Amino acid sequence: MTEPEMAVISPLGNETIGARTSAPRPDTLNGKTICEMWNGDFKGNFTFPIIRELLHEQFKDVRIVPYTAFPNSTIRGTPAHQREVDSQMIALAKAQGCDAVIAGNGG
Repeated sequence: MTEPEMAVISPLGNETIGARTSAPRPDTLNGKTICEMWNGDFKGNFTFPIIRELLHEQFKDVRIVPYTAFPNSTIRGTPAHQREVDSQMIALAKAQGCDAVIAGNGG
């Protein structure tokens, strides 16, 4: 009797990356530029304005670049497409002088 053939599909997908360390956190947000980035999920159009208002109340000298200044980040599409969108967002963040990024706000 012949053993049946089996196929196994990895739950990791086609591509994985290693863990990275986080960037150092600023001591204060006063005088800093904060960029909002959104992937189009979980009502960022409602939550970001609230977060923005709360930051302005606590840090009078903070500059916030809204999520609308960036393309939506994506978890969809091919890894190559995701890298292209990431590259665009990084270049825009550098051009805006971002000191920190809000990249997630619930969900």
